[in-house]
Amino acid sequence: MTDQNSPALLGAERRAHVLTALARDGVVRIAQLIDELDVTPVTLRRDLAQMEREGLLVRVHGGAVPPEGGVAPTATAVPAADGAIAVLVPSLNYYWPGVIRGMEAEARDRGFKVLLRGASYELQDERPVLERLVASEQLSGLIVAPNTDTAHAQDVIQWLADSGLPYVLVERDAVAMPSAEPVESVTTDHALGAVLAARHLAELGHRRVGLVLSRNSPTSRKIAAGWHAACTDLGLSPVRHLERILPDRSSADFSASVDAALDSVLEAGITGLLVHSDPEAMAVVDLAMNRGISVPRDLSIVAYDDEVAQLFTPALTAVSPPRATVGHAAIELLAGRIAHPDRALRRVLLSPRLIVRESTAAPRAT
Repeated sequence: MTDQNSPALLGAERRAHVLTALARDGVVRIAQLIDELDVTPVTLRRDLAQMEREGLLVRVHGGAVPPEGGVAPTATAVPAADGAIAVLVPSLNYYWPGVIRGMEAEARDRGFKVLLRGASYELQDERPVLERLVASEQLSGLIVAPNTDTAHAQDVIQWLADSGLPYVLVERDAVAMPSAEPVESVTTDHALGAVLAARHLAELGHRRVGLVLSRNSPTSRKIAAGWHAACTDLGLSPVRHLERILPDRSSADFSASVDAALDSVLEAGITGLLVHSDPEAMAVVDLAMNRGISVPRDLSIVAYDDEVAQLFTPALTAVSPPRATVGHAAIELLAGRIAHPDRALRRVLLSPRLIVRESTAAPRAT
């Protein structure tokens, strides 16, 4: 079974999350719930209004509190869970903390403990780390974001398949050999994110646009695929298409590479860029302004990730993956597999959204 563009959580699950948080904390805040559940304010307020009508809570300014007599015990019961869930991700900073917070919240609600380990994008073989986890802990399952660009990538997938433990990949796609059966996974539709960015620039009137990527990774390749398809469909960049992959930000060549990309932007008459990820987009804006290129009057920029894009000046228009929801969904999917080992395989594909801020505008009239 494949869940394409699945909503973050079903209504019943949202309600359960609200009631569990209410019983635990004594109050829930709309702003926090919107972030945790990745839903619109309208959806959340509708849920809270219905729950108030049912006597499950009392709405107050900015959130809700328990009704007189407290939250019903049946609404907050947490199912018992033996062991723990081990999580191995390639980084404990930047993109992944939001995913991890979602995992921890969902695991807590379900009675699981999360054992978190960070690897690195450079780690060639995650099997030794996974083997130590399995040997030292009583695990119920595994959630892993393996490095799929190494010679050992398929060996890691085979190790997971042979481990005897339920497992879910997060932000990764893979197949298990020899049957080539897809692996259960939760991913963001990053290709759709690029499409959203291209459509936004096209709607503003940009015709010559470019793509700047931070690394040759599974995410960047999906972004590039969606971007190229959207540019073709929308008729963008008919003369020359710009695509650059920047070196690591710690590299001595980083600034020079950004400047070279800006040289190409000026030469090709490009007026709009999608840049992955936020720090790279910030660097592009800074160096562009150093050269007298105004953002957004001369060059509109869309960042991909939205981790810190809103904190920059100008605040960056950004594609925002549903990080917390990815984490929630990964735990939910694994818990389902633990409870029902023989159920049909599921792959959950979640949609990002575009948040328009100050770094994009209609191109300057020529």
